[in-house]
Amino acid sequence: MDRVSPLDLLAVDHLLSDEEREIQGTVRRFVAETIRPNVGGWFEAGTFPAELAKDFGALGLLGMHLQGYGCAGTSATAYGLACLELEAGDSGTRSFVSVQGSLAMFAIYRWGSEEQRTRWLPGMAAGETIGCFGLTEADFGSNPNGMRTRARRDGDGWILDGTKMWITNGSVADIAIVWAQTDDGIRGFIVPTDAPGFSAPKIGSKLSLRASITSELVLEGVRVPADALLPEARGLRGPLSCLDEARFGIVFGALGAARDCLETAISYAVDRQAFDRPVAGFQLTQEKLADMALELQKGFLLALHLGRLKDAGNLQPRQVSIGKLNNVREALQIARTCRTILGANGITLEYPVMRHANNLESVLTYEGTSEVHTLVIGQALTGINAFN
Repeated sequence: MDRVSPLDLLAVDHLLSDEEREIQGTVRRFVAETIRPNVGGWFEAGTFPAELAKDFGALGLLGMHLQGYGCAGTSATAYGLACLELEAGDSGTRSFVSVQGSLAMFAIYRWGSEEQRTRWLPGMAAGETIGCFGLTEADFGSNPNGMRTRARRDGDGWILDGTKMWITNGSVADIAIVWAQTDDGIRGFIVPTDAPGFSAPKIGSKLSLRASITSELVLEGVRVPADALLPEARGLRGPLSCLDEARFGIVFGALGAARDCLETAISYAVDRQAFDRPVAGFQLTQEKLADMALELQKGFLLALHLGRLKDAGNLQPRQVSIGKLNNVREALQIARTCRTILGANGITLEYPVMRHANNLESVLTYEGTSEVHTLVIGQALTGINAFN
């Protein structure tokens, strides 16, 4: 009997447009040819080749759902499908594209001036200029309102002092979007990383997202001109809107990691013999595979629904929280269960399962922990803020 791919159980392919299927297929081929053969080595070495930015740019992946300024102008759903395929390669690959497009570029696109958009976005869309996003601090992750980084006026410019932590792309970035306290509340700044007083030491000794550059940002009296300020962003609305863009990509992306784990586990279970029969022939194994395929398919339908809401301009932040909470949590459980099917082989880099599981441990907590998203949903249901 023919085998069915985990995401084909419900025959949902007709729910996608021809363009969306074409974009998904293009990214899948790129991942198969460029990412998958190398990512195990990158993960083991704890590095990621930043020169891939230009390849991402050539494919139109950077800021792909933004309009104009060299961006591809695709649907949000197409962007989500691209994230799914990128994360099927590795969460670090999707993180690079997500931080560039949905955090750094979107901050300029949504909250910057026309001059800032014209100056920065075309080069970022091409992958010639790499950006990072400096919001999180060592003591202020889930509560960014307490950030200590400060910007003060100095003549016709600004002086920035502070540190940011866990910043993807930080040490390879050309510009950093830095959020800081000012006398006018929290404001955003475009900071060139070659500015005097700016440094971005790489964070090492990671057990997760190893094929991704993670850095600290240190700003010691960094002076930027007046036109570095993002003029339209005041308060937390600015950075949180950027995070919603990135979380949307995660809703799809986590499913890519889960699909890769499940496809690996199915193939392994069919070939692996135990007690003179394929592991896939045991009822307990088939129960695991069936349960995982169901959760993967349900997660995809949820992601697709959110994509359609976003394309219609009706997506609410609480709905993004529902998507991230469910899909990352289920993807991580799928990765862990797949590892049990592979047994001891599951812990090696010969197979992608443990790498995906380790990465998803980070995806579970970055850009909003599961606890935070749970409370967002709880507040929507009760009208009561339980954060404080």
